[in-house]
Amino acid sequence: MTQPQDDLRTRFDAAVAASKQLPERPDNQTLLRLYALYKQGSSGDVQGDRPGFADFIARAKWDAWKGVEGLAPATAQQQYIDLYDSLR
Repeated sequence: MTQPQDDLRTRFDAAVAASKQLPERPDNQTLLRLYALYKQGSSGDVQGDRPGFADFIARAKWDAWKGVEGLAPATAQQQYIDLYDSLR
């Protein structure tokens, strides 16, 4: 019998793979939200130092991930799936 978290992880992995094939590229804020939820869902809370000012892309990604700090990985996975579903 599969556990609910196994099913969630399977659906999360499928949404991550399918998100690369969206018919339209989401706006940057949505892409950052997807990134943050992906990192939180797969790695937990943000790690490492905040990138320097000159590396604005890495800094924006780090800030987005930091913004979901404390969110349970399973919750982040479900939010990723829900956001992906809204973009299809």
